[in-house]
Amino acid sequence: MPGLGGRGLWLGLAMAVAAAAAMAARLMGWWSPRADFRLFIPEELARYRGRPGDPGLYLALLGRVYDVSSGRRHYEPGAHYSGFAGRDASRAFVTGDYSEAGLVDDVSDLSFSEMLTLQNWLSFYEKNYKFMGRVIGRFYGEDGLPTPELTQAEAMMTKGLEANRQELIEKQRFPPCNAEWSFIRGSRFWCSQQSGGVSRDWIGVPRKLFKPGVKPHCVCVRTTGPPSDQLPENPMHRNRGDLDHPNLGEYPGCPPLAITCSVPL
Repeated sequence: MPGLGGRGLWLGLAMAVAAAAAMAARLMGWWSPRADFRLFIPEELARYRGRPGDPGLYLALLGRVYDVSSGRRHYEPGAHYSGFAGRDASRAFVTGDYSEAGLVDDVSDLSFSEMLTLQNWLSFYEKNYKFMGRVIGRFYGEDGLPTPELTQAEAMMTKGLEANRQELIEKQRFPPCNAEWSFIRGSRFWCSQQSGGVSRDWIGVPRKLFKPGVKPHCVCVRTTGPPSDQLPENPMHRNRGDLDHPNLGEYPGCPPLAITCSVPL
């Protein structure tokens, strides 16, 4: 795997941007008008719970209706996910609250990461079950077009993708340290070419990373070459990697360039 400093970081950024753009395009495809779908009112969808005499077994997610008959054992009456059948219970896909109060479609207060979880579920249903139509209500109007609440949900997903992209870039730049703790010896941090689950061609040294609102944590910092946010073609750098980043701090008592650092109790 190429190094993640200099060119490597820019390559990782380009890949992350491409992934975000692809997902944004997919979201737009899901919400865009289609001629081959049916509109349901909630009372009509409620008849599709897989009971004897019911016309089918459907569920809805963010207003999109799917035929889950092929997964009947999961959704039929008495099954673990039977509460999802015949309704839009988008919120419960994230919260795990399968009570009547939790099996609702209100996702307005979910976080970016929770909305990304919901987007992953949407991808699952798009891939594995047949799309049947849309539910008139919170996410689609009587004309079958998205409502402002669906637009807001899509915006939250897009922001979640951007937050993930930024997190990936930071993890590539500052991979987490390996760590262990002992009641006798205290904490030990060390870096390797695989620490933090990030494969790279450099090892780095332990540093504390400070971020607003987050407890400082140990990351591995590249010690040579240009800073990661500077193109390698630019010769104006001190060959110190990212050591001079303002959000980094040394561990007291640890040699500045040691790849292992012990912090006694």
